[in-house]
Amino acid sequence: MTAPSMADEPRHVRITADGVMGTIAVDGTDISKSVQGYNLEHRVGSAPLLVLYTAPHRGLDFDGLAHVAVGDQQDPGDTVAAFLANIDPAALSRAALNRDDLDGTPHELTRAMLLTLADMALGRGGT
Repeated sequence: MTAPSMADEPRHVRITADGVMGTIAVDGTDISKSVQGYNLEHRVGSAPLLVLYTAPHRGLDFDGLAHVAVGDQQDPGDTVAAFLANIDPAALSRAALNRDDLDGTPHELTRAMLLTLADMALGRGGT
């Protein structure tokens, strides 16, 4: 059994933002100073879901019931490092050398490897 969280029952949420500054209140308590950003998602047939983040978010007005969850914003560097740690160096070399856009210019292999890594990150081959 999991412990109850703020997301279990909808909370009354009021968000007022002008794209630069704003306020967020949950159940009448202003939590603006603790929150630097949020995502608000609403699908037909269910209560909105408000996810609070530490990254800035711009412009929104919302007043109503929503499920609220506190998100853990990952450092993009951690995600990139994890992706790169799982790359097979031999497969990267093969894929980069097999590109049809090698042109003999300085640093072509580095450029080809970076483009191949971008393709791999987007799920477009490269293996």
